[in-house]
Amino acid sequence: MTTLSAQARTSVITRSWRTPIGIGIVAIIAVVLLVAFGRDGQVVYALRTGDTDSIVLPPVVVGVRAVGVGVALIAALIASTSAILTRTGRKTPLWMVGAFIVVVLFGFLTWATAGNTVPVAGLLAGSLALSVPLIFGALGGVISERVGVVNVAIEGQLLAGAFVSALVASVTQNLFAGLLAALVAGALVSFVLAAFSIKYLVDQVIVGVVVNVLVLGLTSFLYSNLLAANAAALNSPPQFLPIAIPLLSAIPVIGPVLFNQTVIVYAMYLAVLVVFFCLYQTRWGLRVRAVGEHPQAADTVGINVNGTRFWNVLLAGAVAGFGGAYFTLGSVGAFSKDITSGAGFIALAAVIFGQWNPLRAALAALLFGFATNLQYVLGQLAVPSPVPTQFLLMLPYLVTMVALAGLIGRSRGPAAVGKPYTTS
Repeated sequence: MTTLSAQARTSVITRSWRTPIGIGIVAIIAVVLLVAFGRDGQVVYALRTGDTDSIVLPPVVVGVRAVGVGVALIAALIASTSAILTRTGRKTPLWMVGAFIVVVLFGFLTWATAGNTVPVAGLLAGSLALSVPLIFGALGGVISERVGVVNVAIEGQLLAGAFVSALVASVTQNLFAGLLAALVAGALVSFVLAAFSIKYLVDQVIVGVVVNVLVLGLTSFLYSNLLAANAAALNSPPQFLPIAIPLLSAIPVIGPVLFNQTVIVYAMYLAVLVVFFCLYQTRWGLRVRAVGEHPQAADTVGINVNGTRFWNVLLAGAVAGFGGAYFTLGSVGAFSKDITSGAGFIALAAVIFGQWNPLRAALAALLFGFATNLQYVLGQLAVPSPVPTQFLLMLPYLVTMVALAGLIGRSRGPAAVGKPYTTS
């Protein structure tokens, strides 16, 4: 028994080396890129958001090479600290991993924008805007997979929400009617996923893929034959206007970005907190996690496993559908073919990268939104950046592959996810 226990402890410590290895690899890349291939010049970080700022902050000017050396040193220090912690049998704290990501991103951004002025508020606002549907989709994915059903259909749920919200809001000229319709549309898409995967025991991944193709084909057909021919009546929805929160919106830089937003964005903030709290602090959350981890045990204590899965998959679809409404009612202003452009798959990647935790998944979605927006910012620089924009498009998926490999920590989904439950 003693030998087995020692082996188990050794195994745990060995597995935990993945985090320092991952941090170490990124640190080495940072040293090579920022020091060995360091660039000269300066970067001006413009902190002003507009002419109406109550507090005007001067721009911050930094030396590119000095920042590169500093970031490389900090990255190496964090990598060394992570290795020391692992060697003594302790885990690398999440805040340390987060700090490492922020520092490396700052170093990369400074290196890539040498000789330019970076509008910080614009960069952050654009990243948040691109992240909103990703976060709603990720929350839907977390709820569905926590209850044991793989939600590959997030793309279809977002797309259905975007289409129906545009149609209903255009006909009724009522934004909240469009939001309600988006909730129903997302839930209906999830109904197909739930019915086939839970009741008829069809492979959940296959059902999700089929649902995505079905929704894409149906919305494209209806757009071409209905909305495009009657755009003024059926595809001209009103849009939510930003609502500034007093005092909070006056905070320099982050105030206008976070607290001068639309109702959908404020609903996103609330949704993240509510899902996190309910999932870990309520009876509902305990039942959801029990069904996703050990359905047999949940059934033994009287929980209706398939019923719990069915209704929570519908809830997950409604949340994702609500996020789809952001495309048409909060951002673009009209529906177009494939308006989501793969956002559902990036949201699914955020679920995995966030380790099925609502807060972490939301942060992962923000990271992916930042990476996507960065390509637009780099493409508009006065001095061309040496970074191909195509690389930034690949970045979210590369990060997900790293997460799946376990290099940023253990990434294990609920034990029963993807496994149908039968009482026989």
